[in-house]
Amino acid sequence: MHGLINCAIQSFFCHTYSQARWRRVTRRAGLSGSGFEAMLTYEDALSLRVLDEVCADLGRDRAEVLEDIGTFIVSHPGLEALRRLLRFGGVTYVDFLHSLDDLPDRARLAVADLNLPALELRELTSGMLTLTCGPGLPGFGCVMMGVLRTMADDYGALVILDHRGLRDGCEVISIALIETDFAKGRSFDLGARSA
Repeated sequence: MHGLINCAIQSFFCHTYSQARWRRVTRRAGLSGSGFEAMLTYEDALSLRVLDEVCADLGRDRAEVLEDIGTFIVSHPGLEALRRLLRFGGVTYVDFLHSLDDLPDRARLAVADLNLPALELRELTSGMLTLTCGPGLPGFGCVMMGVLRTMADDYGALVILDHRGLRDGCEVISIALIETDFAKGRSFDLGARSA
């Protein structure tokens, strides 16, 4: 598993809980050193062992923790670049949703060896959509639940999300658009501002 994915788990846990708890988790999982390096690749078994230890330490199931990680990676101030990358998907939440099909390719432009599962958005009826997350990264659909929920808030949209489980090896998320202009969204400028 790519180090950036592992670093997202580590960053979430260390910022939300503590470095000391992280060290305890990594010891139990058999990870040497203080954590993951962003540009290295790790055995999937090690990454999943660390994630399982995180879940055990928190007393929460994997789906909940992965959704929290998805929320963290687009809402933490230190990770503003990812939020900005996602906001380039469109002016509205609906535009953003339709841009998700291109997300794996956009991620590879930034990091050539980062292979995210394919994403496919389908509009079932007006206001009802599904997002299918292809195989390749266990739990990616749960992470996307956190991303979708946080980005809906970012755009000021009111949505209902439901992880529908696996279908033909792919995770399926249903998205009900209740109101696209429910609240004032966060401001967003195309140009980054320096302090």
